Amino acid sequence: MKNTVATLMEQKQSGDKITMLTAYDYTTARIEDECGVNCILVGDSLGMVMLGYENTLPVTMEDMIHHTAAVARGAKNAFIVADMPFMSYQTSVYDAVVNAGRLIKEGGAHAVKLEGGAEVCEQIRAIVDASVPVVAHIGLTPQSVNAFGGFKVQGKSYERAARLIEDSLKVQEAGACAVVLEGIPARLAEVITSKLMIPTIGIGAGKGCDGQVLVYQDMLGLTTGHTPKFVKQFAAAGEAMRKGINDYINETKSGEFPAPEHTYKIDDEIMKRIKEEMK
Repeated sequence: MKNTVATLMEQKQSGDKITMLTAYDYTTARIEDECGVNCILVGDSLGMVMLGYENTLPVTMEDMIHHTAAVARGAKNAFIVADMPFMSYQTSVYDAVVNAGRLIKEGGAHAVKLEGGAEVCEQIRAIVDASVPVVAHIGLTPQSVNAFGGFKVQGKSYERAARLIEDSLKVQEAGACAVVLEGIPARLAEVITSKLMIPTIGIGAGKGCDGQVLVYQDMLGLTTGHTPKFVKQFAAAGEAMRKGINDYINETKSGEFPAPEHTYKIDDEIMKRIKEEMK
């Protein structure tokens, strides 16, 4: 079944948890879509997991359009959400609408996601007025990493918790169709979810949200180094890849690969004639 803004709303109302994973290429998007994931997020996290940057800040509109278009070609039923990269919407409302439109028209996304609360409501409202669905993103917003002084849990004090509740209500009022809650206490996320009519998608925000999202490289064990507390590894794909690559290297060097079953045949008479002509 095709996932849409309407079906996601129905899932919230019925208590059917929404599933979202990131994808950045055709092959991964196709696999996730075949598995039945509700939403695919083409996150600006691609800056780190695909392009090797330290954070999401260097990601460009061209990067996002390129990867979103690949995902759109692979996913037929998932609701595709594309991140608006740093400085693609903060500069002006006009820029926000133009760049959101590019992600829909050139990238094939069904919705865009931007970070921030009350301070980006004008952009959200204008983008929605241009008939582009918007997913909001509050809490730990990676594009604000320098302002936060690192990747830190948000909303732990009364003032900050109250601000997040206020922000969630304001982005809903501005027209957001859903909101990602990242890196906030689980009980606070549960309160926000109960107050909103639109779905909440949690990442490091507990099971009280209407759905969950993870970076697929994290949940499949493809990343190395520090793993966030909220990540659960559902498969050891990284280990399987390393074994497969090492086996390929060893068998190629030993001559075991390619074996006869991996090669194409030619008629003996043709080869005999070729050899005679080459004498």
